[in-house]
Amino acid sequence: MRVVKSPTKRESGAQAAAHGADLIKRTIAEKGAANIILATGASQFEMLSALTATEGIDWSKVTMFHLDEYIGLDDQHPASFRKYLRERFEAQVDNLGRAYYVETESGSPDEVCRVLDELIQDHPIDICFAGIGENGHLAFNDPPADFDTEKPYIVVDLDEGCRKQQMGEGWFPTIEDVPKQAISMSIKHICKSQTIILTVPDARKAEAVKGTLEGEISNLVPASILQNHDDTTLYLDADSASLLSRE
Repeated sequence: MRVVKSPTKRESGAQAAAHGADLIKRTIAEKGAANIILATGASQFEMLSALTATEGIDWSKVTMFHLDEYIGLDDQHPASFRKYLRERFEAQVDNLGRAYYVETESGSPDEVCRVLDELIQDHPIDICFAGIGENGHLAFNDPPADFDTEKPYIVVDLDEGCRKQQMGEGWFPTIEDVPKQAISMSIKHICKSQTIILTVPDARKAEAVKGTLEGEISNLVPASILQNHDDTTLYLDADSASLLSRE
């Protein structure tokens, strides 16, 4: 895993976006199209702002897959990840080719997963933009994460640490308001991405960053599995890198 440290989260997000934009352009040039995954949350603000402002990307040749979404939350709720991506990504780019969202209201959770599974199998992922949770989660795969399932999308239970993070970021007024389940892309399918770009700022993520980089690979720190991925880059600011013991 490659690590890039920057003094501020704005610089870190800009570097992650520049890396991703370059890969999108190169992939379109080589393959004629690019398939990407986008994450949400406060950690992605700066990266998405810089990515959508990048010139020279033919977004009409890009297909975007949504990483995760709460069950039981409509897409107009302020915490909806669909709302987040439509406002912060899709509305900011010209003529996006295709966007496949986790439409949790379109059927039962199992049916939603089945439809997405079929779609994403036809779209091998070139670049995954993601983050790491305060509890070390990758997408909504909270510890102990399922490292073995082959299903691309799964129904997951959100642990207390994850739900506290969502409240702490201001998406919900109380922890009781945070849904207890979500649909998430699985660990194994995230790891099938050709390239993974992680943007992880802020001191509250420092412990998870340390566990991801310096601990043993364990489903108790789900993002640690990326130590085995061939092309992952972790973009940190000074605060999120503050507990690392080696360069």
